[in-house]
Amino acid sequence: MPSATLQEYLEAIYKMSLKGEVRPTQIADAIAVSGPTVTATLRRLEAASLITRPQGGVALTEQGRREAIEVIRRHRIAERFLVDALQLPWESVHEEACLLEHAMSPRVLASLERFLDNPSVCPHGYPIPSGDGAVREPAGVPLGTLPEGTRGTVVRVSEEDDKVLAYFGSLHLVPGSTICVNEVAPFGGPLLVTVSGVEHAVSREVAALVFVEAEEPSH
Repeated sequence: MPSATLQEYLEAIYKMSLKGEVRPTQIADAIAVSGPTVTATLRRLEAASLITRPQGGVALTEQGRREAIEVIRRHRIAERFLVDALQLPWESVHEEACLLEHAMSPRVLASLERFLDNPSVCPHGYPIPSGDGAVREPAGVPLGTLPEGTRGTVVRVSEEDDKVLAYFGSLHLVPGSTICVNEVAPFGGPLLVTVSGVEHAVSREVAALVFVEAEEPSH
């Protein structure tokens, strides 16, 4: 198994690869390390046959992808445990889960999963990979793309910023909440939305980070 540092890189590379080509500078920004540190670590990953370097970019090998998905699986199950069993605030569990994901043996991971009744998503709504490495497509479309009158259910939110997560929680913009788009202001203005019965003004920036499964319109 790769070291905790290498696992962190693999996880970051995998997530960035879902959005397009991955460059070393992106990795440096994501992990908050210097360029030379990234270069040295990428050499270690390449020597371990976990990545390739196509045209100066970074791509996971099949082995690297499997390792990355396993880290993500551990991380999201750890988050579920911290929120569901220990009742920690959902905006504060990411760093704790980063510590736990590297320390869990396969036996402990399997026991945790059974204890949690085999959850399918993390507290923020992202799919938990299966034990065989299968990953479901994340559900929902960005709230900011929905027209006025749309009703639906929040299915996931961006998990990358603790302060934003705390804000989502204050508005009850959490997976499982019902939502209705009441008004979409023109020229990039805010959206007026009702979340679980309470109306809020939500900026376009925030709306881009909330994903909703819209109801089929009734006829």
